[in-house]
Amino acid sequence: MKTKIIFMKKLLLPILTGFIMFGCQTQTATTASSQELKSKENIVIKIIQINDVYEIDAVNNGKSGGLARVAAIRDSIANQNPNTWFFLAGDFVNPSLLGTISVDGERLQGKQMIEVLNLSGLDLVTFGNHEFDIKESDLQKRIDESKFTWMSANVRQVTKDGNRPFYKQTLTGREYFPDFVIYTATNSIGDHVNFGVFGVTLPSNPKDFVHYDDIFDESVRAYNEASENSDFVVGLTHVSIDQDKEIAARIPDIPLIMGGHEHNNMLVNVGKSLIAKADANVVSLYVHTLTYEPSTKNLIIDSELVPVTDKYSSKPEVQAAVDKWNQILDQNLKTVLDDPYEVVYHAAVPLDGTDTASRSEQTNLGVILGKSMSLAYDDRPDGAFSNGGGIRIDDRLSGDITGKDVFRILPFGGSALLVDMTGKLLREVLDFGLNSSGTGAYLQRYNIDQNPRGEWLVKGQLLDDSKTYSIAVNDFLMLGLDIPFLTKDNPGVLKIYTPKEDEVAGDLRKCLINYFKSGGN
Repeated sequence: MKTKIIFMKKLLLPILTGFIMFGCQTQTATTASSQELKSKENIVIKIIQINDVYEIDAVNNGKSGGLARVAAIRDSIANQNPNTWFFLAGDFVNPSLLGTISVDGERLQGKQMIEVLNLSGLDLVTFGNHEFDIKESDLQKRIDESKFTWMSANVRQVTKDGNRPFYKQTLTGREYFPDFVIYTATNSIGDHVNFGVFGVTLPSNPKDFVHYDDIFDESVRAYNEASENSDFVVGLTHVSIDQDKEIAARIPDIPLIMGGHEHNNMLVNVGKSLIAKADANVVSLYVHTLTYEPSTKNLIIDSELVPVTDKYSSKPEVQAAVDKWNQILDQNLKTVLDDPYEVVYHAAVPLDGTDTASRSEQTNLGVILGKSMSLAYDDRPDGAFSNGGGIRIDDRLSGDITGKDVFRILPFGGSALLVDMTGKLLREVLDFGLNSSGTGAYLQRYNIDQNPRGEWLVKGQLLDDSKTYSIAVNDFLMLGLDIPFLTKDNPGVLKIYTPKEDEVAGDLRKCLINYFKSGGN
């Protein structure tokens, strides 16, 4: 069924006592007959969209985000309109600092996220690439604990009997994930509209237990199948913005794609389709108001970006769960830090730990990390580098920085190895990192740069293939996971010093805290 789409964008939402309040949009005439009235009453749907959520609590020193605030906003909207749904466009199980800690001998691996999202009233998710960071068995535990619906049109679980949809284990058996979900919305006089939602995920995280079918082919297939029993169909995707644009181009009648993967908000028109992405860590969310006219089958979509700030109240039950997990985190950190909230540094200039920058450009935080690794060896190394994907905070840090913030920057820890390598291998590694812009293999560096001609410099001197260089390298990189040829067995690796656990270089967090406490010099 062909649907006319009209897009409108408002600037502000009305705010009352810390909540967003919405009224249903209706078209009535006091002189109209009951039949005329019935034909003119619209069906108003509210969809709350979030994406890429790694923190359950507020960020930016409590000023932004927080799932307890989101839950309160969601409840306020739902109280005004029963046709309200809450969707998440992927990336939430991993990564986070909380996810790395152990409780009763078992790493959380996103357990805290599932509990908080369950309490928040979440309805539907699609997979993000980071859902597959954790082991298959741990992911299954998180899925089984969830109370919301999962769906995907292109992600399949690899088994010895072939590829099949992932599933949730319930008391009555396995519930296999659908390719799409159909919801029904009604108005006060009994009119109804069915709308479908399909999901797809980009294949950027290959794992033995995951199979990815083609994003575009499966989007078209799922859209067409959902359309058979729907008045309109929307997308809930975790792909790049260019891939979302291609989906919109291949499905020109799709009115709305709610996307994730990018961590900054955007609202993009492609033909008569709208692509929306909110900011990561619920710094903002989108509220989509879909007004459907039963008599004409017209659809009006009004999408609003809502900054989630400390002006909003928090849902008590959700905040209680957040506080519980924060207390567990603090207790865990105190086994490493005497006072996790001790201020170790004051950043007059914000330190850029955003995911996009860490994986695509040299950042001031990346330089500081490299310098701290070098200083752990009394600044003897010729240079230092680490993989940008190891910086997980996805935030800009300004003002007072605490020990807990350092652990949020580097939740996985690891050590700083001292590696003697040939100039030839160093050049190959640096070229690989540079060509990996946009991925976790992009290298954040110290004392290593390029001149205007693109030639590599080490301590200001041209890199010499025949020389031996001493480089501080985080231990993860030497496993060959991000840069396949960078391993201890590479003939260009001449010597590796592995620090003891009690040395500063034994933990990257210690390196950074030591650097900060020294005044950042």
